[in-house]
Amino acid sequence: QLMAAKSAALEIRPEPAEPQISAEDLAERRERVDRVLRAILAQPDAGFRVIGVLYQEFVVRCRIEGLASVVPDLPEFRRMLTRARAGLGSETTQDDAWRDVSVRASLLPDDMQGVFMMIARAAKEGWPCPSDAAIARAYGSHSLRRARRLLTYIEEQGLIVCQLDGTGRRTVTLVELAWATAPGDPNAEEVEQGSLAL
Repeated sequence: QLMAAKSAALEIRPEPAEPQISAEDLAERRERVDRVLRAILAQPDAGFRVIGVLYQEFVVRCRIEGLASVVPDLPEFRRMLTRARAGLGSETTQDDAWRDVSVRASLLPDDMQGVFMMIARAAKEGWPCPSDAAIARAYGSHSLRRARRLLTYIEEQGLIVCQLDGTGRRTVTLVELAWATAPGDPNAEEVEQGSLAL
């Protein structure tokens, strides 16, 4: 009887509630996680590494930073990676216009969403259209031809309109949002703009 009473007493004990996290603490954790991701993406070969490898490195670095309890799962990491490659921080994506861009991006395959968001960022800010080299890198490729095919595919999906001016500079306009990039040289070397620097 004594053993049964002890086991019943153990079962009745409520589990301790997780402490409430303040908005400031949550924002600070989010910033630390973003900082870890930016550090990984700052490596020269990061744009060409497999997502699984990037995720493993991300998890290890988060654990080292004491962030093991807030490490996102792989699908959330993919979304974070897409935003980061487009030069977007987590605070930027809370804007209603960016939610609309995210919905539009979700119509594309996962590996193309970062390119679409990078172009959207350049268009919203009025920056020059990213070069084929910048688009290829955001896509995880060295192929300029693949970058051009990617733009054609996104245009065929009805999300963007690409135009070349008389000097061969490209402008991309987002359909319905009417955001347009400034004319940019598609053949230019990859340039780290303020928007696209990670």
